Amino acid sequence: MSISSQQTPIHTGIGRKPEAAEVMAGVDLSGKTALVTGGYSGIGVETVRALTNAGATVLVPSRDVDRAVKTLEGIIPADQIGFMDLSDLPTVERYGEDLSSAYPIIDLAIFNAGVMACPLDRTKQGLEWQLGVNHVGHFALLQQIINPLRAANGARLITLSSIAHRMGAVDFSDMNYDERPYDKWQAYGQAKSAQSLMAVELDRREQGNGLRSFAVHPGGIFTPLQRHLGNAEMAEFGWTDVDGNPSAVAAKLFKSPSQGCATSLWAATAMCLNGMGGVYCEDCNISRLVPDDSNDFTGVRQWAIASEIAERLWDETEKMLTGL
Repeated sequence: MSISSQQTPIHTGIGRKPEAAEVMAGVDLSGKTALVTGGYSGIGVETVRALTNAGATVLVPSRDVDRAVKTLEGIIPADQIGFMDLSDLPTVERYGEDLSSAYPIIDLAIFNAGVMACPLDRTKQGLEWQLGVNHVGHFALLQQIINPLRAANGARLITLSSIAHRMGAVDFSDMNYDERPYDKWQAYGQAKSAQSLMAVELDRREQGNGLRSFAVHPGGIFTPLQRHLGNAEMAEFGWTDVDGNPSAVAAKLFKSPSQGCATSLWAATAMCLNGMGGVYCEDCNISRLVPDDSNDFTGVRQWAIASEIAERLWDETEKMLTGL
């Protein structure tokens, strides 16, 4: 399989747990426009805060506008928050069209929204929930905002993948779990592999237009993303103790929301990434490629960054959207 030669760590001088403000020190985004999905929960809030503090106009789509306005009060104005539901594609299309009309140049997009390890459910268009929200919804949004991203002549798009990609490659024989038994972790892994692959193929297609793309694993963070998990399951993973408190392992490895958004911010703004793209990043660095059977909780498996798989997924996702 073809893997980008750039998929290898570089010297950044940054540790694995910097705060958002450390990564953004000296970054001036005045006059720039940024889009952050999921910008009103978890690491999304800290992402919006950091970009705004750097001078950017930050746009946040939300399926619960009232909640988003309340959460982001004092960070961004309410008129920068609009309605969009990633699980309902017509709302994605409308939001994207309206956004492209109002903002003909978008300099930065961070596809941060997501759901994790939920029970089997279907989107409004009948897609398996995790694939539909995490991947297909964002893919549909991208189609609507591609021209403003191109117009920036130097835009970056960041997709939020996860180390959980190791739990499942994309199964092209039944991506939607129409026939095979549903496994919430395999489905999450598939969706996160898909988000990484979208960045790889987007970068290949659009780098000639000045648009570069990066996939990011933010690290382990306690956020509302875990809302579908009970404490017994988190304790089994070693994340918590029996009383629901963070375990010693989690306390050492897990990041705060501010630290958790640092890699997204780094990938979105770092000068050392100029001329690069189509790679998977973690801990404010480009990740190392590891064998597909690796048990490491770091590194990227080839099925999440291989160019042939990325191209096939792009084509299959386009067909999926056309058929809905």
